[in-house]
Parts: sequence; C-alpha cells; structure tokens
Amino acid sequence: MRKLPGTLITSATWLIALLFFFPVAWMVFTSFKSESAASAIPPSFVTELTFDRYVEVFDRGIGSYLLNSLMASAGSTLLVLLLAIPAAYALSVRPIKRVQDVLFFFISTRFLPAAASIIPVFFILKALGALDNINAMLLLYAAMNLPIAVWMMRSFFNEVPLEIIEAAQIDGANLRTELVRVVLPILLPGVAAVALICFIFAWNEYFLATLLTTFNARTVPPFLASFVDGRGQFLAVLSAASTLAVLPVVVAGWLAQKQLVRGLAMGAVK
Repeated sequence: MRKLPGTLITSATWLIALLFFFPVAWMVFTSFKSESAASAIPPSFVTELTFDRYVEVFDRGIGSYLLNSLMASAGSTLLVLLLAIPAAYALSVRPIKRVQDVLFFFISTRFLPAAASIIPVFFILKALGALDNINAMLLLYAAMNLPIAVWMMRSFFNEVPLEIIEAAQIDGANLRTELVRVVLPILLPGVAAVALICFIFAWNEYFLATLLTTFNARTVPPFLASFVDGRGQFLAVLSAASTLAVLPVVVAGWLAQKQLVRGLAMGAVK
C-alpha cells in the first residue's frame, strides 16, 4: 500500500508522456501511407506502407531547403555564442554599473513583435540587395536569439565560484585565458543548452523566412506550408516532409541530452 501512490504517479507520468508523443508517432506512421489512406475517416491503422511519399518530398527539392535551414541555424547559433559568451561574462563575473538596465535593454528587444518590424527590415534588405539571401537570414536569426542567449549565459556564469577566477588571476591568467581555459570548461553543459535552444528557435522560424525569402534562401518551415493549397491538404506527403524536418533537431537533442539537462539545471534558481 505504501508503494501505491508512487506507482500511480509513475503510471500517470507515462500516460501523459505517451499522449504527448502520440501525435509525433502518428505523423511518422502517416508518412508511410498513401494519400487516400491518410485522409480516410475513420483513420486506418492497418494499411499498406510505402516510401513513395519520401520519394515525392525529395523530388520537390527538400534537400536544398534542409541545407538552407542548416546553414542559417548553425551559422546564427555560432555567431550568437561568439557574441553572447563575452557579453554575459562582462555582465556577471566582471559586472558594470546598472547591470540590470543593460539586461533589461537586451530582453526589451524581444518585446517588439516581428510583424511590427518587418517593413523596415524588408526595405533595408532590399536597399542592400540582401533579399532572399541566406547570410541575411543568418544575421537576423542571430539578432533574434542573442538577447535570450545573453540572459541564459549570464545565469550560468553566476554559478561559477569567484574563488576559481581569483585563483587564475593570481596565477597570472589574462582575460582571454581566464575565460577560455578556466571558466568555459566548467560551463560546457550551459553552452550546449544555449546552443541547442538557439538552433531550435532558428530552425523553426517561419515568419521572416516566409516574407524575406523566395527560393534561394527559403528554409524548411515555408516549404512545409507549400503542401497545403487550394486543392486540399496532402497529409501523407506533408507528414513525410515534417518527419524529415524535425529529424535534425531530434538527433541534435538526443546527442546533447545529458549536457542539455545539466546545463538547464545549472542556471536554475535554488
């Protein structure tokens, strides 16, 4: 009887996890169906499975869209880390006056909806000849994720004992050595967490990618929307494209899961 509450909680947790996972599993299952079986009502659980939908997705050129998403997401994540790490270090380990005002300025840049800034951004990129340019999307994604990265990295830097930094300074370490060889190795889980979150945000971004790109720099999210048109919703091929779209993020999260959990716990409020 004493174990009954724990058993009930465990069973309820598994049930909730399965409910959250079921739509993803159904999407993957639907991607192997024919269009008629995918749109059947009631839904069919026993049907012939095929890879034809994946062949159709690759025939529509999903490879170039995946490559664009990878370049924009990975490149913007790397740029964000290069800028956010020294900025967060200056705001935590080497704080400046009125640091809270600086932090508020960073996060206030996220208050403005993207729709409110799209017109000036469009005209600026048009004047620079940077519309439908993957490098322009990389910079926009970096600017979008930089405030969040600075806030997260600062919370991680606050967890580093000052005694370690002071010991490095006594041993003659300069600022670069202090940051790169002393502090960052301690915070690698936090860096991994920030990198993965910024990568996911950039990978899933839809609004800017739809309005500022046409073909050369178009990413996966707008490509997925192209499967819904006036003729109807093509559920099977859309499920196949969606499965391929989420696969890189799932793989990245699975590879970095240990570092991600440790990194998110590192900056937690105790």
